[in-house]
Amino acid sequence: MRMNSNQAALARKQLDRRLEPLRSANLIPPPKGWIKAIREALGMTARQLASRMGVAPSRIPVIEKAEITGSTTIKSLRQAAEALDCQFVYGFVPRSSLDETLRARVAQKTGRTISRLDHTMKLENQALQKPDLLLEQQRMIDFALNGSLRGLWEDD
Repeated sequence: MRMNSNQAALARKQLDRRLEPLRSANLIPPPKGWIKAIREALGMTARQLASRMGVAPSRIPVIEKAEITGSTTIKSLRQAAEALDCQFVYGFVPRSSLDETLRARVAQKTGRTISRLDHTMKLENQALQKPDLLLEQQRMIDFALNGSLRGLWEDD
C-alpha cells in the first residue's frame, strides 16, 4: 500500500530524528580499516581472527584489504565484526535532513520550469518581474511537496 503525502512527511520526520545523531557523529574510518585496527587493538593475530571466523589464515589480509578498497561484502564485514565481538552497523546517513534534500530537489526542478516559463513569456512580451517569478516558484514548491513525489527524481 502506497503512503499518502502526510504519511510520507511523518515517516521522513521520524527517520530524520533517528538519523540526526549519526549525521553529527562524523565517523572517519582508520587508515588501515576497522577490522585491522580493532584486531590489533585487541591484540588478536590474523591467524586468531581467521580461526574465529572459520576461514583460512590467508583470507584475513584479503578481507582487510577489501575493506580498505571498498570491495568487501556486507557478509564478510558481519563475520569479522562477530569474530571481533563487535556490532556491525550499516546505514546511509543523509548529509542534510530528508526534508531539506526533498525541498532542494523540488526547488531545482521548479526552477527549470520557471526559467522556461519566463523565457516563453519574454518572447510573448509578457515578462514577469523577479519577485513574481520567485513567488510563483514558491507556490510550485509548496504544491509539489504536498502532492505526489513520483516523478521528482526523474531526470529531465
